[in-house]
Amino acid sequence: MKVCSKKATQMHRRMVRKFILKIVWLLIKRAFTHDKSKLSKEEKPGFDKYTPMLAKMTYGSEIYKQHLAALGETLKIHYSRNRHHPEFYSQGVKEMDLVDIVEMFCDWFAATKRHDDGNIYASILKNKERFDYGDDIAFILNNTAYRIFGFQKKHQK
Repeated sequence: MKVCSKKATQMHRRMVRKFILKIVWLLIKRAFTHDKSKLSKEEKPGFDKYTPMLAKMTYGSEIYKQHLAALGETLKIHYSRNRHHPEFYSQGVKEMDLVDIVEMFCDWFAATKRHDDGNIYASILKNKERFDYGDDIAFILNNTAYRIFGFQKKHQK
């Protein structure tokens, strides 16, 4: 039986397009529902109080961690409702899928814009330790910041 490469390639391209569009659709849904729970009656009061304070602090600093800890139950609820947070999963980043990872990265990147000294590369390094992910994930996130968003690439450790 003769296989036509043109027909096989066209079928393959349609299948790849279908798979990419499924991921794109899921990302569009996430874009419109991201952190919606922060506006709920359980979460909003805590975020109203601490978000302005956290924005004035360096991400990952001791004072930042103390204020984050003070959010306590609010964060616990928030993490339990939002799968783009590694805390949603018992094994963190290891259990996430690509859609979760993309939303997580976009969340981190947007969060750097709240801080005067925000830096996506510093956040990726701090979160590598915080969430125990490997160099491969860190490099992918760094490459994304550089290639997609045009940020000058920093040295990775």
